[in-house]
Amino acid sequence: MRRLPLRGRITLLASAAVAVAVAACAVASWFLVRDALYGQLDRQLHAQAEGPGGREGDWTPREIAIAVQSCTSEPISDTDDSPFGFRPPNGRLQQVVLDNGQVCTMRNGGKMPVSEADLSVVRGEREQVLYNGSGTDADGERVNVRIITSARYLNADGYRITVMTALPLQQVTEPLRELALTLLLVSACGIVGSAIAGLVIARASLKPVDRLTDAVEEVARTEDLSVRIPEEGTDEIARLGRSFNTMTAALAASQERQRNLIADAGHELRTPLTSMRTNIDLLIRSQETGRDLPPETKTRLLDSVRAQMRELTSLIGDLLQLGSPAAKPRQHTEVAFHEVVERAVERARLRGHGLTVTADLKPWWVEGDPDSLERAVVNLCDNAVKFSPPAGTVEVTLNDGVLLVRDHGPGVSEEDLPYVFERFWRSPSARSLPGSGLGLAIVAQVAREAGGDVSLTAAPGGGTVARLSLPGTLIRS
Repeated sequence: MRRLPLRGRITLLASAAVAVAVAACAVASWFLVRDALYGQLDRQLHAQAEGPGGREGDWTPREIAIAVQSCTSEPISDTDDSPFGFRPPNGRLQQVVLDNGQVCTMRNGGKMPVSEADLSVVRGEREQVLYNGSGTDADGERVNVRIITSARYLNADGYRITVMTALPLQQVTEPLRELALTLLLVSACGIVGSAIAGLVIARASLKPVDRLTDAVEEVARTEDLSVRIPEEGTDEIARLGRSFNTMTAALAASQERQRNLIADAGHELRTPLTSMRTNIDLLIRSQETGRDLPPETKTRLLDSVRAQMRELTSLIGDLLQLGSPAAKPRQHTEVAFHEVVERAVERARLRGHGLTVTADLKPWWVEGDPDSLERAVVNLCDNAVKFSPPAGTVEVTLNDGVLLVRDHGPGVSEEDLPYVFERFWRSPSARSLPGSGLGLAIVAQVAREAGGDVSLTAAPGGGTVARLSLPGTLIRS
């Protein structure tokens, strides 16, 4: 069944469900009608076997006396005009069973075999039994009958006899046979109709899925993430459509960010590469022409190449950190964040010649990647060192999971604060300084991965305060 398409499976399941329901109703109807017919037949049997003095055509003591007096076990057929020559109504069969188990047939009453249940009534163990059996009618033909065997008392002396009365089952079996045929035809028509209805319902229900499939195939063929499908209704299909539109919108935004990253990275890479190529061309041309450059000029060119290579290496590292976070598996372990900050502060002191870097660190344990956390803190400290004035001070504090890095530099203007964590964004005052504009973007990414947040605000009295907050505990777990 799994090999069938979804439309075929829905049609098959709908047809099967309707078929089971129709079959159950048909079977239940057949049994209800059967019980009703048997109930009607049993009432007729009780009326026929009520005893002497009943309606015209019922048995009488005279008939019993004749049957007992001339007791014979062979069927008696009599069509004369005597009072006892009538044909029993409804094909009724009747006979008398003596105390010794001998059968005495009655005129035109046919004959029935005596079962153990009948003998139990003869012995007085039971007053009455009712069951299906068979017998021979007055014409000698075998018929299936419903038999009631009961004990009767014919006079005041308590003369007791056992009478077996039967009616043909034909009045039950024939209607049941016709009903079964009718129900079979109705069930077949119902199943065929349900299959057609299931196919129609499946087609109507799966139209939104077809539209979604067409949209997915269109995106796969054209790579156009602007494709949208109509969002109609509130059912599961509509929810799926909205989810697809949300997914394509997110993919489009991600693709746009990727394009921007590539474009910005290309722009940023072009500057150091161009400078390096120019300096190297000058050195090569000097060597090829045999005109040596002055030693101070050659030294300045080599220092420039070295600086550009360092900038290019740093930029490539930042791009790998931002653009390929899955390239290196993250090791999320318990990290002593205060020790990470302490190592970053030591690196900042080495880079900030002439600067004073103070640290007030309280213990704090976090879950995260140690290398990424250290890279983020180093970026914050490097920013503070880069923008600090000569002989300035950088203050680093860690208290209750909140890291504050404060410098006393020119600060960031209010209009620039919303953009400081964007990739490659640099304020006008920082464009003349070394850097790629990716440091704070890396800090924001690491903060998000660790479940924290980062912000940059202007400090009272000048300078900038970088605030990095990470969830954690005071003691190691």
